[in-house]
Amino acid sequence: MPTPILRTVHHRDFPPERLMAAKRGRRVSVCLPARDEEATIGPIVAAVRRELMERVGLVEEIVVVDDGSSDATAAVARAAGARVVAGEGVLRGEAPGGAGGKGEAMWKAVYEAKGDLIAFLDADVRNFAPSFVTGLLGPLLTDDDVGLVKALYDRPLEGEPGQGGRVTELVARPLISLLFPHLAAVGQPLAGECAGRREVFERVPFARGYGVELALLVDVAARFGIGAMAQVDIGTRVHRNRPLEELSPQALAILHTALARAGTAVRPDPLLVRPGAEPSTVVTGDCPPLIDIPAYRRRTA
Repeated sequence: MPTPILRTVHHRDFPPERLMAAKRGRRVSVCLPARDEEATIGPIVAAVRRELMERVGLVEEIVVVDDGSSDATAAVARAAGARVVAGEGVLRGEAPGGAGGKGEAMWKAVYEAKGDLIAFLDADVRNFAPSFVTGLLGPLLTDDDVGLVKALYDRPLEGEPGQGGRVTELVARPLISLLFPHLAAVGQPLAGECAGRREVFERVPFARGYGVELALLVDVAARFGIGAMAQVDIGTRVHRNRPLEELSPQALAILHTALARAGTAVRPDPLLVRPGAEPSTVVTGDCPPLIDIPAYRRRTA
């Protein structure tokens, strides 16, 4: 079966001036889910505020959802110009489990953000450029048929081009090939940099943990079709490469998410068991579509 065509563009196609002309009064929020990222979140927030809010007026707000940080992430982000929200205080009781996680923080960011268009950024990127944001927003502002945009990039590992993304290559891509081959053209299925329309994000569930990126791809494609998706080449992305013991929980969460989306009965919040280590619980399960939550409907009415 031929792989469906996924529109692929480059961030250079969308200079800020072009996007401002295409904006037509739509509000843009940039959101960062963050936990213990004090070393990198400040420059990211400051660059978005300086270049995209103050200089050209493309972005209306920056929202950081602090997912239980134990360091100064919240203070650094606030000082750099973000509105910081403590995740534990948002939609309390509405997320099953409610123990936090990347996907839950993203879901809460959609609730908190005021934008018609929402761009998500990872908070651990070391070579962030404002073109990451303009690239993600470009297809949304210039093509009304696009509802979700994923970043496409090279991920070096210890300076070696193309060697990053170990969980992508060893877990996510084989799972997509087996279970969701219609998504095989997505270059970086686990990219934390993505953007979408509010009416898309509010109508799909958000996997609570690290499975959120794969879940969004599967769910948006199922509800809106591949034609509503695009990917944008943002160049090279450098971030903190985690040791293998920190990648295992991510891999298990992604495997759990893929199996659940494929219709396999799997236990919620499974234990990751490794020789010589205490078993650890991996956050799984979904936050419901925001449109189904009365507090959200009242907020956006």
